[in-house]
Amino acid sequence: MTSPLRISFSLVLLAAAAWGANVTGSVELADSRDSSVRKRRNFSGVALWLEPAGATPALPASTLTITQKDKRFSPHVSVVPTGVTVDFPNFDPIFHNAFSNFAGQPFDTGLYPPGSTRKVRFARPGVVRVFCNIHSTMSAVIVVVNTPYMAITGANGAFTMPNVPPGDYTLKVWHERATQATLDRLTR
Repeated sequence: MTSPLRISFSLVLLAAAAWGANVTGSVELADSRDSSVRKRRNFSGVALWLEPAGATPALPASTLTITQKDKRFSPHVSVVPTGVTVDFPNFDPIFHNAFSNFAGQPFDTGLYPPGSTRKVRFARPGVVRVFCNIHSTMSAVIVVVNTPYMAITGANGAFTMPNVPPGDYTLKVWHERATQATLDRLTR
């Protein structure tokens, strides 16, 4: 069987220093069923992260904002370290909701009015698919990882992971339309 998604990538270490380097690279999606990839060559939304071979580094306390505007979650795909708090502000003139049935940490913000925000903290790694229970076309994905070394590709496929210290790492890749077998083959 042919995989519906093939991801090829290249990595470059720049400005190597004792404290860390920027890991930069690019991703290209091929054989995708997604028409936006085929027609516009949009390579956004690929999550990449480096898992250290040794001890897990301290994870920064941080906040991510996923807006609800024009009946859409934005950004659609995010990668965050465990412990992050995600804000879900409602910028639409209508009520919204954010919920997930992710086995590691299900949540439901309940309905909330325009101009308000709900917050959710993610304590476990995993792929969290987020939906709005009153607008079935709204969805987002949050990839929660146990490392501070992560990136999301832009439309051109480029990414940068800043301040990665020297060491041995396993590169992990995730894309919404990739099969698990494809993702397993891409682990380096």
